[in-house]
Amino acid sequence: MRRIKLHSLLKAPTLKLVATFVTFLLVAAAIKSPAQSAYTVISVTNGGTITGTVKWSGPEPKGLDVPVNKDPDICDPESRKEKNLERLVVGPDGGVANTIVYLKNISRGKAMNLPAPRRSLDQKHCRYEPHILLVPQTAELAMKSSDAVLHTVHMDGAATYNLPFPFTDRVTTRIMNTQGVVNLRCNGGHVWMNAEMMVAPHPYYAVSDQNGSFELTDVPPGDYEVVAWHEGWHILGRENALDVFSQKAIQRAIFSEPRTWEQSVTVRAGETALANFVISEK
Repeated sequence: MRRIKLHSLLKAPTLKLVATFVTFLLVAAAIKSPAQSAYTVISVTNGGTITGTVKWSGPEPKGLDVPVNKDPDICDPESRKEKNLERLVVGPDGGVANTIVYLKNISRGKAMNLPAPRRSLDQKHCRYEPHILLVPQTAELAMKSSDAVLHTVHMDGAATYNLPFPFTDRVTTRIMNTQGVVNLRCNGGHVWMNAEMMVAPHPYYAVSDQNGSFELTDVPPGDYEVVAWHEGWHILGRENALDVFSQKAIQRAIFSEPRTWEQSVTVRAGETALANFVISEK
C-alpha cells in the first residue's frame, strides 16, 4: 500500500487558502469581542465633579402606551387600561430621565460604587423596577418578583438568560461577566414589560433622574469624553413571541436602536465641570 505524505497534499494554493481562512477567523473574533483597557483603582484625593442635565427638545413622540391585556388585577390595580413602555420619560421642565451618562475610556480612578438600587430588579405590578439597571462587571444582579403571577426575565445582549419567577419574593442572582448592554423582556405574556441594563467596567456611570439631572463624583483631574446613552424611543414594528404560561402566540414591540451623544469636558481638582445635553428626534 502506498503511503501518502501529508505535506504532499498541502500544496501552495491550499496552504494559502488555509492561511486566509485562519486570518478571517481571527479578524472576526477581534471585531466581535473588542479589547477593553483594564481599569485600575487608585486613591482619588483631589477629584472633581461632573454635573449636568439631559433635556428634551421638540414635540414628544406618541404611541408609547399599550393595552393591559393580561392579569389586570395585578398589572393594572388603578384600572388605567394601558401601560406606558417607559422608553422616553420627560419631566415637566423637559428633563429626560433614564439616560445613562458615563465617562468614555477612563482607565484609572475610584473604586466601584454604583448605587445599590440600580443593581437589583423587582417585578412589581407587571413592571421591571428600576427601568434602567447599572451593574458592575463581574458583579451579581439580584432579581425577584413581587407579583403573584408568572413572570420571566429574558435577557439578550451582553448576557443571555431566560429565568422564570413563579413565586413571590424569592431572590435569584446571576453574575454579569461581560460589559455592555443587556435587553430585558418578559416571556410571560406581559408584552409591555421591558428594561435595559448596562454592565459597567468602571464606576463613572450615572442615570439621569426625573429632572434629567446627573452627577459623576471623585473624577481624577483631566480631559474626558462624556457620553449620554439613551435606549431609544421609537417602535419599529411588532415581533411574534410565545406566552410561556398560556402557550399562546403574542406580539410585542420592536424598539429602535439606542442613541448616544458626546461632549468633551475638562475636570480640575476640587472643581465642578458642566456637561449639558439636549436630545431630540433629529
